[in-house]
Amino acid sequence: MLDNVDPFIGTAATDLPSAGGLAATWWWPKPQVGNTHPGATSPLGMVSACAYSGAYPTGYGRYAKNTEGVPETMFDRLQASGFTHFQQSGTGAIRKYYNYVRVTPMVQPLDDLGQSWPLSDEEASPGYYAATLDTGIRCEVTVGQKTAVHRYTFPQHSSARVVVDLSCGGLAIELGRTVPLRAQVENIGHGRVQGTVVMEGVPLSVYVDVEAPGWRQMLWYDRRLIDGGTRLDFDSIRHTTLRPFGMLYMGPTTAGQTIEVRMGFSLRGCDQARENLEQECGLGQSAFDIVKLRTRARWGDHLDRVKVEGGTTARQTVYSTALYHSLIKPCIVDDESPFWPTEGPYAFDICTMWDIYKTQLPLLMAIAPDRAVGLLESLIRVCEEEGNFPIGYRMARGADRFFRQGSALAHTALADAHALGLPDLDWSWALVHMADDLRRMYGEDFFEHGVVHPITHTLDLAYGHHLTAQLARALNDTKLADELARRANGWVNAFDPGTGLLRDSEFYEGGKWNYSFRLLHDMAARIALAGGDAAFIGKLDQFFGYGAAPVKQAGQRPQAAEMAAGYALNRFEGLNNEPDMEAPWAYHYAGRPDRTAEIINSALTWQFGTGSGGLPGNDDSGGLSSWYVWASLGLFPVAGQNLFLINTPAFERSVLRVREGEFVIEASGLSEAPISSDGADREPPAQYVQSATLDGRPLHAAHLTAATVHRGGRLHLRLGPEPSGWGRGVRPPSLSDPPATSEEYR
Repeated sequence: MLDNVDPFIGTAATDLPSAGGLAATWWWPKPQVGNTHPGATSPLGMVSACAYSGAYPTGYGRYAKNTEGVPETMFDRLQASGFTHFQQSGTGAIRKYYNYVRVTPMVQPLDDLGQSWPLSDEEASPGYYAATLDTGIRCEVTVGQKTAVHRYTFPQHSSARVVVDLSCGGLAIELGRTVPLRAQVENIGHGRVQGTVVMEGVPLSVYVDVEAPGWRQMLWYDRRLIDGGTRLDFDSIRHTTLRPFGMLYMGPTTAGQTIEVRMGFSLRGCDQARENLEQECGLGQSAFDIVKLRTRARWGDHLDRVKVEGGTTARQTVYSTALYHSLIKPCIVDDESPFWPTEGPYAFDICTMWDIYKTQLPLLMAIAPDRAVGLLESLIRVCEEEGNFPIGYRMARGADRFFRQGSALAHTALADAHALGLPDLDWSWALVHMADDLRRMYGEDFFEHGVVHPITHTLDLAYGHHLTAQLARALNDTKLADELARRANGWVNAFDPGTGLLRDSEFYEGGKWNYSFRLLHDMAARIALAGGDAAFIGKLDQFFGYGAAPVKQAGQRPQAAEMAAGYALNRFEGLNNEPDMEAPWAYHYAGRPDRTAEIINSALTWQFGTGSGGLPGNDDSGGLSSWYVWASLGLFPVAGQNLFLINTPAFERSVLRVREGEFVIEASGLSEAPISSDGADREPPAQYVQSATLDGRPLHAAHLTAATVHRGGRLHLRLGPEPSGWGRGVRPPSLSDPPATSEEYR
């Protein structure tokens, strides 16, 4: 798995062959670019490091800011002005752009700092990134959990430099620069320097250790050296008063001489930054190779937690990279909260819950439950300290606009964790915050009126009430449970009985069709509201483009009329965006898992590929890549409901290393379907589950409890070329169902 990862997938504009079949009818409203970066990362770690050009949105690459259509280039070449830390991964317009502490190797004078040089000979693998600047300097970076190590190989020069710029942050786009509010940097001597910059209300500290015998080290300000100075302090910095500042190392080099820069980071001050560096790298000793090997081993362990067998080399590459992208964010570190002093996990770069709660968080619970628990513990603490569960939470202080995306999304992850019995969470305390959070923001109107606009928040809040009621009942708080359960039925207020769709409202990045097929807690009642199975399936068929003509995707700078016409199609967004990513599995609740198989087959065939343009849209912190992982396994988590839906897998055999062992998925009769980058000129026929067994016993339902999967076992699926009756008679559970008595639902 490790050797199949290609970190360059998703770093460029979407470049896939023109889709065929169903996928040709899907319309993409959002940017056609993955927005990933190839920099060095550690699984769910605090630090990343990558070449910095200032491009949108990660600081790597060539693109200007884009929110829809084909991205425009900002630079005519791949270039870098240095190497920065704390990049986003696959996000869109989140406004907190990071890219702090730029390190620049130079053979030019300090006056040229900020100039960008062309990059060539790029290499990337999990935990490692390298490139050559056209100045002739070979640049390599690797990271630990809280550290970064740079290694620069210089040509012969009489006065080479390594410059650390503590003022750098953000992007080279309008309103994209992040300016420190306050800063302090201190020259300790003997190759060491420490400093703290307060960015977006968060103190980021760094401790730097460089071993370069015969080199001088000096502070600098406004591109001028401060010979003999040992400390710089800045207060109340503004955009208009900011001048670059930092530390410089300077001396002669022989051809092929390497300089290693070791950096420890912390959100709790320079002393802890030094401790982090000492723990992961040591002090005054070479550490690049050992850190690289340790991080590679950490990646190997994480990627081996979901192994697949079979498939073409291209499909293995796309799958392995999707799993890799799924495990970069969120950043979950221990003992680093800058906002509360106690020990324990601190999570940031939850960008955003709207992107990751359906796919990525269930993946973490399955294969990294300790980190998932840490994330939830941190979210509870954020709610305790700040008054609400965040929809987006980054290395930044203050409110953001993402509350408009959704409500009560943390409740889904907490409900799953409780159903799975994940340890070390205080559920009584969690219930306090879950219940209180339901009455904040849009929840206040929902509490008073039973409906709220944007109408999708009505669905969110009704679902949050249902999940919180389940927890309250499990904790024997029946009064609270009954009160919450009564409001959980408010989801019906969001729908128009005359159309079977959501009521007219405003919608975040989509229309009412994109949100009308969410997997609610009472899908049986929701299908009845639409007029029954046939009517519901008919609307789904229309939504997914059965019988429709191919559509044209938006180009560069699409006009408002072009976008309006696209939205008017009322069509599936084709994994280009998040609102309807679970909709293919809505067919399961109407007894048509064969339709799900056809749609997933089309998506896996046409919407993903190898190469830098291999993603259909923003990866969004791994939310999209996690979708690909689950779809390839033939499972889909229904977030919050302790439930997996079963579908045709893309591999002959898959193994999830779960908490209590292994869950194995086998597919007999699987015929290999090429992915689009393999040059497929038509959509391969879908395959359908004919029968299934779980641990050798017949399984007639197209679903399993998540607890069953997490216990481990063996699911065998027999596939065939024609739809069958399998999975049609036993529907996934709904709230209005009678109590389950069948062993087919486990």
